[in-house]
Amino acid sequence: MNKDLLPIEAIVAKLNLPEKYVERLGRYGAKLTLDLLDDPAFPVRGKFILVTATTPTISGEGKTVTSIGLVQGLEKIGKKAIITSREPSLGPVFGMKGGAAGGGRSQVEPAEKINLHFHGDFHAITSAHNLLAALIDSHLFHGNELDLDPDAVTWPRALDMNDRALRHIIVQAGASGKPNAAKRDGANRHTGFLITAASEIMAIMTLADSREDLRKRLARIVIGQTRAGKPVLAEDLKATGPMLALLSEAILPNLVQTTEGTPALVHCGPFANIAHGTSSVISQQMGLRLADYVVNETGFASDLGFEKYMDIVMPSSGIKPSAAVLVTTVQSVRNQGAGDLEAGFENLKKHIAIVRGFNLPAIVAINRFPNDTEEELNFLEKYCEAQGAAFALSEAFAKGGAGATALAEKVVSVIAANPSVTPTSTFAPSASPLEKITAVAQKVYGAANVELTPQAEEKLARFTKWGYGELPVCIAKTQYSLTDDPKRMGAPTGWTLHISDVVLSAGAGFLVVISGSMMLMPGLPKTSRAMGIDVDANGEITGMS
Repeated sequence: MNKDLLPIEAIVAKLNLPEKYVERLGRYGAKLTLDLLDDPAFPVRGKFILVTATTPTISGEGKTVTSIGLVQGLEKIGKKAIITSREPSLGPVFGMKGGAAGGGRSQVEPAEKINLHFHGDFHAITSAHNLLAALIDSHLFHGNELDLDPDAVTWPRALDMNDRALRHIIVQAGASGKPNAAKRDGANRHTGFLITAASEIMAIMTLADSREDLRKRLARIVIGQTRAGKPVLAEDLKATGPMLALLSEAILPNLVQTTEGTPALVHCGPFANIAHGTSSVISQQMGLRLADYVVNETGFASDLGFEKYMDIVMPSSGIKPSAAVLVTTVQSVRNQGAGDLEAGFENLKKHIAIVRGFNLPAIVAINRFPNDTEEELNFLEKYCEAQGAAFALSEAFAKGGAGATALAEKVVSVIAANPSVTPTSTFAPSASPLEKITAVAQKVYGAANVELTPQAEEKLARFTKWGYGELPVCIAKTQYSLTDDPKRMGAPTGWTLHISDVVLSAGAGFLVVISGSMMLMPGLPKTSRAMGIDVDANGEITGMS
């Protein structure tokens, strides 16, 4: 653990937070109560900065490090700033990717605790998710009063760990060895597990703006349908109250700090493909009341987490960004050019265009890696200049806030030069689901056409019939390409986006439109990060970074 961490009281003092809004959890962490949002002494005052990226490589481009470095850089140049970031999932921590608390001199701290159990939010979400699953099978066992079709139950189980053996399972709702047990509804039913970050309850928690809103969203979760083809909701199973009880504390944002003692709110962690991939709306709303600049990371590249923020989160929450930071690297651009840096510029150009397409100014953050040459970095800078895009070199990993002051100054100057930004969305709320899908495919991805499988068409028609046709769409596709083919690099045009399935997330408030195959329960690699994690004689966790 970082020995230079400030006590949580010092972070509270930086934000001028009254004690009545702070619930301490250890020396370095606290939860903030929701009453803060209703205090007229804390009006919305901050400028909201989204951090996104160009198409990433498997190793990532340092978007989290750059986000943390930026908020530290803003504090170094005298600005009152806070970061709102996602909580890490245990799956990647022990899997291939490792921790998600940043790195080097730009981390959220205490990193080991944040990467592991933190304040129990993920466990609460997992428990609420599995309570609903248990209530479904209990309902089937005890007579199935709702006439729920066991073969049409869509609600799986959840676990915050990579475990490929649980992707597909069979559950037996009947009592083993009892007469007629196999004849009960739900006996030997096929289901499976997904990782907690992919749970709809995670997405719901992230989008809810109050406990009452959370209650409403939980109630309208659709868990399947009756044999007559009518949707069955969580409220039909009387599951809303007990789920809310499990989540009542988890809805409170977590206050911690960065490596340099800059305030940080770390809360929730939905996927950025099947969900919207950002921190909680409540944490963002609090940040806007506590600081002059709020830095918020979105998942993957601008075609995924950023687009979903603009098309799902912004319309739902009313939070309007002032600018977007687009993180890129030499390795990312080179990878998109199949090894040629200049050929990869088309990908960078497209991502700049995506940000500008939402009527936001873009600041390109060139995240420096140790092997980058001055020639390569200068080449990137000159291209950004030719595109008329603001840019700055970031060395946050190696130098912390000092390595991100140029980026911080650039962000402040761009926001000051664009005081009347009016961000837009890709589609109108009244558009049909197919029109919304087509708009994202063409305007954001660069596709020419959209093609749906018969299964996707049938589900879209069914959900529209049920009254969910006006929900926004959340398109799930590969993060490694602007297209739906992970091996297709650059910024292709004239291609067709293939839609294989549609999933209803009625509680979260969107239709998940699946292009290709989405991995909702990852597996561990042959040599996982778990093998390097241990605890020393003093009780300190090692091998997390």
